[in-house]
Amino acid sequence: MFGINWKVILNVVFAISFIIGVAFLIPFFISVICVEQINISFGLSSIIILLISLWGYFNTKDAKNTLGKREGYLIVTLSWFFIGLLGALPYYFSIDNLSFASSVFESFSGFTTTGASIFDDLETLPRSILIWRSLTQWIGGMGIIVFTVAIFPLLGIGGVELFVAESPGPTSSKIHPRIKETARRLWYVYVGMTLMLMFILFLEGMDWFDSINHGMTTMASGGFSTKNQSIAFFNSAVIEYTLVFFMFLAGINFTLIYFGFKGKFKRFAHSEEFKAYFGLVILSTLFVWALIHFNTSQSMALSFRQSLFQVVSVITTTGFVTADYTSWHISGTFFFFMLLFVGGCAGSTSGGVKIIRHLVFAKNSFLEFKRLLHPNALLRVRLDNEIVRARILTHILVFLLQYIFVFFAGVFIMTFILSDFDQPILSALGAVATALSNVGPGIADLGPTDNFSAVPDSGKCILSFIMLIGRLEIFSVLILFTPYFWRNN
Repeated sequence: MFGINWKVILNVVFAISFIIGVAFLIPFFISVICVEQINISFGLSSIIILLISLWGYFNTKDAKNTLGKREGYLIVTLSWFFIGLLGALPYYFSIDNLSFASSVFESFSGFTTTGASIFDDLETLPRSILIWRSLTQWIGGMGIIVFTVAIFPLLGIGGVELFVAESPGPTSSKIHPRIKETARRLWYVYVGMTLMLMFILFLEGMDWFDSINHGMTTMASGGFSTKNQSIAFFNSAVIEYTLVFFMFLAGINFTLIYFGFKGKFKRFAHSEEFKAYFGLVILSTLFVWALIHFNTSQSMALSFRQSLFQVVSVITTTGFVTADYTSWHISGTFFFFMLLFVGGCAGSTSGGVKIIRHLVFAKNSFLEFKRLLHPNALLRVRLDNEIVRARILTHILVFLLQYIFVFFAGVFIMTFILSDFDQPILSALGAVATALSNVGPGIADLGPTDNFSAVPDSGKCILSFIMLIGRLEIFSVLILFTPYFWRNN
């Protein structure tokens, strides 16, 4: 239909669904080991998904292995949509009185690494459910498509289309000429740092279960915790500073981290995005530190620790909390609301607008003033000593406009849905901002110490869709709603 190779699209979607079916086996075995009664839900879900995926994969295997741009966007969006639905099954079948909309919300929040939750009491949940929540974030962190490109030879031809359609940020720097090798090496870095963090957290006092969960959700910039108080439960400066360091790493372009492991540290010094990212974290921390110091009676050391942790957590869109930043001062609430739109570096596991877009936009805006004074001068935006192409500038400007459009459209809808809340407008602003940027905590009635259980099912469905739009960088989803996408030419 419409010249689109649907057979190869379904073939890849079934292959990705197979990965989710295999992933179900991990919480299944945890459930068996911990002698939990819900292991049947994971076992049956895994068997059903594996059988359907294998049947669909082999029935579409004879498809011509050619992928264009349209097929790439369709595969990415449909894959994320279906894994979000599949990931909801364990919640729906295992938790009593949980609606399907709530299950879908928790699943989408996991795979998109948003970290917003509908569970009031995490510590009463079965361990298999907790590990599944963390696993969804870890899988979604680097991206299920990137993972598939790395391990499935069938994507060798169309790997570029899938990688570009899903990869965050306006840049596509590679660490290897072959896209499959690039994806594989990025996953090596991702897995290696996750295992390293798990081991360190275990040495610092977390038990094996908590260290595994928080290791996965930290490197994914996800923010799901096993504790109701999030990281505040552990009340450990050592653990908090460790998580700050790894959250910060997760917000860096993984290509830079890879070259760092190779000893090429000069790339960090030459990266304007990294320097802007580092500078923003420092300046934001100092501002919040001063805010806490002058508005609370906390010690300087505790104030600095809390300010640094919350700033890094929000900028990297991880969403862990050790304190309620909305209780410090009204200006602090607004400041953290603005930080929801920042995001980490392009090519990281962070969500948000991304530092590089803000940087290019700021540079172009500054040059526009110069152009007004010197209309005949040839002034070009440069980043890392290279000229930013006009097409990239247009792409960033359109992205920002679309981001604003989706944000205000979402807020408009959510104000009606949240009309029974004490602060419906502020709650809607925070909910949509945190969903679109994949952060987790919002403001007002949906702040860092609250959850999304009170949001009506209709609102959970809207926010789940917004999470997907934000995770796939807006264009990959919205392009499907344009009429010319479906035309033959």
